[in-house]
Amino acid sequence: MSDYVINNTQLVCVAQFVAQTGKRDALVAALAALIPDTRKELGCIRYELNISLDDDNKVAFVEKFVDRAAFDQHCEKEAIQYYFHKVMPELVESHHVEVFNQVIV
Repeated sequence: MSDYVINNTQLVCVAQFVAQTGKRDALVAALAALIPDTRKELGCIRYELNISLDDDNKVAFVEKFVDRAAFDQHCEKEAIQYYFHKVMPELVESHHVEVFNQVIV
């Protein structure tokens, strides 16, 4: 018998971005602008922006949505699409987005 349960409904996303040299503050500002509206989205549980302690140019969103459908709707929002297609290429050297199910102990 295991001492944990996997939450197969809710979705956690960790989206990491490495800013181009000298563009960290602009990247943080662009990402921070997404926070207020995203937190109002139906299905958004958590949406927070973090700066790495190990690499000043690395920032990450930790996101949690009630289910995959809510996350997918978030990803299709005009502001998110604009960020990924118009803003990100000007500010980001590399990125990695990964989704998880939470382990509950």
